[in-house]
Amino acid sequence: HVQLVESGGGSVQAGGSLRVSCALSGDTTSGYCMGWFRQAPGKEREGIAELDGDGSSTTYTNSVKGRFTISKDNAKNTLYLQMNSLKPEDTAMYYCAAEPAETCSFYSNDVADGGDFGHWGQGTQVTVS
Repeated sequence: HVQLVESGGGSVQAGGSLRVSCALSGDTTSGYCMGWFRQAPGKEREGIAELDGDGSSTTYTNSVKGRFTISKDNAKNTLYLQMNSLKPEDTAMYYCAAEPAETCSFYSNDVADGGDFGHWGQGTQVTVS
């Protein structure tokens, strides 16, 4: 049974940096497409970054390109999102998601829809002021 647990959220000033993590248990990250999503109060969930099944390709939504970096450490079964130059509009609950590589969707120009991911974490709050 795959479980995802996010950590590392918190409060930071605009222009600062934060790294959130997502630990996967019950399997290994090497066999999954993994992504980060966020949802701000009153807004729809937004896919912001995705890593393909073998970890060789990434895609980002335009609003975070050049500021956020998605990566994973298969030895630690952990997905990361490094967030730099944070802005108040980055304030949201951040969720990680995973889907087995053999069934995942990955596009070079956009993050796959949240419905394409079968496993989700509980979220970690990021607040930028």
